[in-house]
Amino acid sequence: MSRSQLQRPRAIPTDCDATTAAEADADCTILHVDMDAFYASVSLLDHPELVGQPVIIAGAANRGVVLSATYEARKRGIYSAMPVSRARRLAPDAVFIAPNYVRYSEVSEGVMALFRSITPLVEPLSLDEAFLDIAGARRRMGSPRHIGQLIRSRVFDEQGITCSVGVAANKFVAKLASTLSKPDGLQVVPPSQVVAFLHPLPLGALWGVGERTEEVLSRLGLRTVGDIAVTPEATLQRVLGPAAGSHLAALAWGTDARRVQPKEPDRSIGAEETFAGDVDDPEIVTREILRLSEKVAMRMRKAGYVGRTITLKVRFSDFTTITRSRTIPDVTDLGRDVYGTATELFRALGLQRARLRLVGVRVTGLVDAVEAPRQLQLGVTGPGWRDAEEAVDRISERFGSGMVKPARLIEPPTDLRG
Repeated sequence: MSRSQLQRPRAIPTDCDATTAAEADADCTILHVDMDAFYASVSLLDHPELVGQPVIIAGAANRGVVLSATYEARKRGIYSAMPVSRARRLAPDAVFIAPNYVRYSEVSEGVMALFRSITPLVEPLSLDEAFLDIAGARRRMGSPRHIGQLIRSRVFDEQGITCSVGVAANKFVAKLASTLSKPDGLQVVPPSQVVAFLHPLPLGALWGVGERTEEVLSRLGLRTVGDIAVTPEATLQRVLGPAAGSHLAALAWGTDARRVQPKEPDRSIGAEETFAGDVDDPEIVTREILRLSEKVAMRMRKAGYVGRTITLKVRFSDFTTITRSRTIPDVTDLGRDVYGTATELFRALGLQRARLRLVGVRVTGLVDAVEAPRQLQLGVTGPGWRDAEEAVDRISERFGSGMVKPARLIEPPTDLRG
């Protein structure tokens, strides 16, 4: 997306009071940074001609679900996890783009690296959001407000997308502030203004309040966070249970003692496919597992990674999803190894004629191939599977993927991939 098509992040953030900037954010050392419509925004980087239009990121045909949507599409009622068939009815003029997970990972890695250049205390929540503890960065980088603005500007300049930032004294209030400043905003909530910020909000603003909990609380006449705050904790515990009642009572007053837990994101590479129609033939499923395993292994070799934990993902016709994982003795980047383990996981499920709509394969806990210790393969001499798969890589790079493939994947009887 060109810079002329995107506006720079807004320069004037929103505060909860009229105090000066220095007074307002003095104790606000926790930031929550959330990319705006991340998957859609990244996809538009490669399709700048679609900026300003309703764009939906979704899987194959009408069998997939919505991954993300631009704000123009969201105004039509589109939301994540909505079936594609319904999205097409709500927004018939929308442009649909297939997801590009490799591209999303690349941008996410750049964003997380930016965060870690500011503070080592970064807790990623997903590809597109993270908590930051910037207490140690204030002396060299300025006020929390300034750091939040710096992050927004750098994300835009370096990645071409926008983000929203919540600045507060704890994680709960910071996350809520970033959500309410979307899109492309920054909101500071100083400790002195937490109550005024929280209490007018609806019950659903509190973590842990879903539709069922909200229904229970509504029957008690509770409508806002402020209503929760003035309700005796014992009453909340009696209605919701001891743990949940205490949890909501604390949040209603903006209390959250959790620290930012820094961690490196778990490196992983995967691929999945939504079938064009529900599949109940194990032969077709295992053939798809083979195709996905080969794709994942090729991506690993190209990125220079090896791994030991293979995960199989299966989604049934009713959208129920399960995953199964197994860690193998030695690291690998070979499709043969990934496929062997993934098919064992599939057979162990004992699904028989269960109707499936999606299958996926992923390798997690990746490490650099050059640094990973490998077990010696005694008795193996001459060219082997590694040589064969690396030769396929070279052919694919020169002539395109799919020129060389396992015999089992050549001319399948019925192509059910969407």
